[in-house]
Amino acid sequence: MELRELPKVLRSVLTGVGGYLPERVVTNDELAQIVDTSDEWIRERTGIARRHRAAEGEATSDLAVAAASKALAAAGRTAADVDLIIVATTTPDLTFPATAAIVQRKLGAPIGIAFDVQAVCSGFVYALSVADGLVAAGRSKCALVIGAEVMSSLLDWTDRGTCVLFGDGAGAVVVEPREGEGTTADRGLLGFALRCDGTKQDLLYADGGPSSNRQVGLLRMLGNQVFRHAVVNISEAISAAATDAGVAVADVDWFVPHQANLRILQGVAHRCGIDEVKVVTTVAEHANTSAASIPLALDAAVADGRVQPGQLLLLEAMGGGLTWGACVIRF
Repeated sequence: MELRELPKVLRSVLTGVGGYLPERVVTNDELAQIVDTSDEWIRERTGIARRHRAAEGEATSDLAVAAASKALAAAGRTAADVDLIIVATTTPDLTFPATAAIVQRKLGAPIGIAFDVQAVCSGFVYALSVADGLVAAGRSKCALVIGAEVMSSLLDWTDRGTCVLFGDGAGAVVVEPREGEGTTADRGLLGFALRCDGTKQDLLYADGGPSSNRQVGLLRMLGNQVFRHAVVNISEAISAAATDAGVAVADVDWFVPHQANLRILQGVAHRCGIDEVKVVTTVAEHANTSAASIPLALDAAVADGRVQPGQLLLLEAMGGGLTWGACVIRF
């Protein structure tokens, strides 16, 4: 009997990672001068020590371009190679056009596909899924997936329950098609689980919008309820993403979560049976940067040598909507 070679499959492979944090650092002690809080109070409840804040006139697109440029360099690509740009953000430069279109112009990338994804803190995982649908289908040869936020523009600086939690920053990855065998040993995006429950909107939202009150609005959050939903829902999505990928959570080399709150990270890891030594944690250094936090954490772990090619990564996030999701990647 003639043996037939199994057909190859296209995988969406991360070939470069980059991150950018604004120069200005805001410490807990500095926040204690404008709101009733303290360094001890913030560290004990969130694990956050500092956050970065964009300079006056420094827009989300500027942060995105800086991170994207580093990711392209790491991948050995230039802006001329890019045919798809997806920016996950909840703080766009303008109501329209999409921040991705502005990034395309500022990078000097050629005409191609460019659009934004809005799923708040879950945006980067959502955007990766969308990119996978285009790259693995052969519709993109070099994609930039960027999470970029200027969360300081949405904060109520009199609300100590929220203003201490967030920072500004951007992270980016280059995603390119590579042939695989169709097994879990392939490099690339292997599995996803994406979720949204619009009935939980009041737990985390911004109280403004163009069609409601013609304002940008400020961030509002019921922190205790968000925490409760986060640990349970994220854990379910992690299990579902691992099943979709055909791997066990125990096989994961590195857990790269959304950097919302140290307690949430620890709670999810414990519930999923993930050893804390496998958890990439950067929340102390840049707080919650919404859609930017996962790629920033990934960039840090790649830069210091923890994350190596061929390793299995688990990404997860939860944000306003409520949205949440998880992704399994063979790096």
